[in-house]
Amino acid sequence: MERKSTTNLGSVIEINPASISKHYPYDEIEYIDISSVGTGFSSGSTRMSLAEAPSRAKRLVEHGDTILATVRPNLRSFLYINNPREDVVVSTGFAVLHPSSKIDTRFLYYTVTNQRFTDYLSANVKGAAYPAVDAEAFARAEIWLPDLQVQQTIVAILSTYDDLIENNLRRIKILEEMAQSLYREWFVKFRFPGYQRVKMVNSPLGKIPEGWEVRQIGEVIQTLGGGTPSTKEPSYWEGGNIDWYTPSDLTASGSMFINGSSKRITQLGLDRSSAKLFPAYSLMMTSRATIGVIAINTEKACSNQGFITCIPHDRLSVFHLYFWTNENREKIIGVASGATFKEISRGEFREFPIAVPPPPIENIFVETVEPMCRLIENLIKRNQNLRQTRDFLLPKLISGELDVSQLDITTPEANA
Repeated sequence: MERKSTTNLGSVIEINPASISKHYPYDEIEYIDISSVGTGFSSGSTRMSLAEAPSRAKRLVEHGDTILATVRPNLRSFLYINNPREDVVVSTGFAVLHPSSKIDTRFLYYTVTNQRFTDYLSANVKGAAYPAVDAEAFARAEIWLPDLQVQQTIVAILSTYDDLIENNLRRIKILEEMAQSLYREWFVKFRFPGYQRVKMVNSPLGKIPEGWEVRQIGEVIQTLGGGTPSTKEPSYWEGGNIDWYTPSDLTASGSMFINGSSKRITQLGLDRSSAKLFPAYSLMMTSRATIGVIAINTEKACSNQGFITCIPHDRLSVFHLYFWTNENREKIIGVASGATFKEISRGEFREFPIAVPPPPIENIFVETVEPMCRLIENLIKRNQNLRQTRDFLLPKLISGELDVSQLDITTPEANA
């Protein structure tokens, strides 16, 4: 049985060890911002010149580091840094945790991304408007630290799940890119089946195939806003079984389909608020602050005020809406305005023009992309199940509750 051994996290890691200085050798950087990191994944980095980089682009990272957002740690934005480019820079909104030789890099990652550690950080935030945790809170956190062999055994178990999840994520990315490319081919370049036989005519969007219509999106589909039941009335929330989405649900998920919200409301809460119930397989789009994050709900749901939800129609399927919004995200963001935070109104969104194909073209498109989208949905569900199992095991393993010292598992280090 592994003897319980605890230590302060600060004794086995460096916190924010390196930042850009006047001697920094690169004129361009690969920047990772807070908004691009979810719960263990990144939606991508931004290539930019150092001179034009935001003031928060300061922290340097190395392979094996873990980064965690320090503001509102309960939202669980974190990432394991895996073989980064030498010019990768992350926001000062992250704490960069650099492991010493006493702690396995992945064991560190699993320790600080466990829900119990998140709860510890949340209990130690400072500030009301931007509740954040400081480096001292990380340093004094007490963690279980077995010997390296046990750490590596635990990592081998948990990494099996993460490898399966990562493989599924790669498949999802390929399928989404294929479907988006198909959309672009048919509805941007207008190279759909039989396009050679169709004359191009003038329209407000430029040349479009004859028989297509340019309509405002609000003329073709229904759009809904959202609302929030009073949080002071327990009967609106306790025992709720209606999914009620907030933008953080979508940013944390980072996927095409979303299977459930972090909070649910009751029927009474729905009836006594401006929240609107919408059917399964609608398109939700965030419309405030972080604008243009989209997902398709797989169960009927409602949302708070930070959304515009599009209800699909025979003329425009939910898949068409999804890829159209993806294609036009920058234009949608460009319309947003506001002093405190950017927002696009439903009225502004409904005015966006869209080229609507004849029903036969739309039907063939749906028949073509739906198998890819359904496979994406299934892979997302598989990953959800894998994460649930991993998240069940993780706190038991990294606390020593489950003894792995006698397990015969070959670790990467032992196999080297």
